[in-house]
Amino acid sequence: MWLEWAVTGLFGVLIGAAEIISQFRDEPDDALRTLPAIGYMLFNALASVFALAVIRIFGWTMGVQDPTMTGWAQVVVAGFGAMALLRASIFTVREGDRVIPIGPSRFLEVVLASVKDSVDRRRAEQRGISVSEIMKDVDFQKAWVALPAYCFGLLQNLPQEEQDKFGKKIALLANAPMTDRVKSLLLGLSLMNLVGEKVLATAVRNLDKEIRITPPASQP
Repeated sequence: MWLEWAVTGLFGVLIGAAEIISQFRDEPDDALRTLPAIGYMLFNALASVFALAVIRIFGWTMGVQDPTMTGWAQVVVAGFGAMALLRASIFTVREGDRVIPIGPSRFLEVVLASVKDSVDRRRAEQRGISVSEIMKDVDFQKAWVALPAYCFGLLQNLPQEEQDKFGKKIALLANAPMTDRVKSLLLGLSLMNLVGEKVLATAVRNLDKEIRITPPASQP
């Protein structure tokens, strides 16, 4: 019996984890280790366990006759049924051009948005430190074409649409009235969002002299 309850909760955890991973594709493992993300996954697990409790209180057998199979059918229905229920909207309200869903899905959206903000704030400092270290010797004028091209070449499944959007964004950055140091940091952060910190660090290390700042000539 305890295994069925544990598996039901695991369904909820996996569903919550999948949502968080979809929001933080660059370093999903870091995002999953934050307290807000853990809390969100536990919330989904409790919802699944609660759904299983309701199913068993009302004695729903899902049309399965074998007692053992009935238990596991209830587990599957509770795990995925809670997901569907929490993400359902009873009706919608239009506010100007916005369509606002009313129901459990609205509550879950608010919770997930809060989790995203908390995770973002917790990761911001580390991302700032990491990108400063990785891009400290990178010359923006040398890197803004070569570095993204190499990073995208390292990946196998980055959609062309994402690459095109990135290209337009960096083209605007290249003409922005900023110092090359600031542009270099922004280039690194933008790439980190798409390819992750480890891929960015590997690309900078491999390209090395091709994108490194040229030291000033020594005076005779």
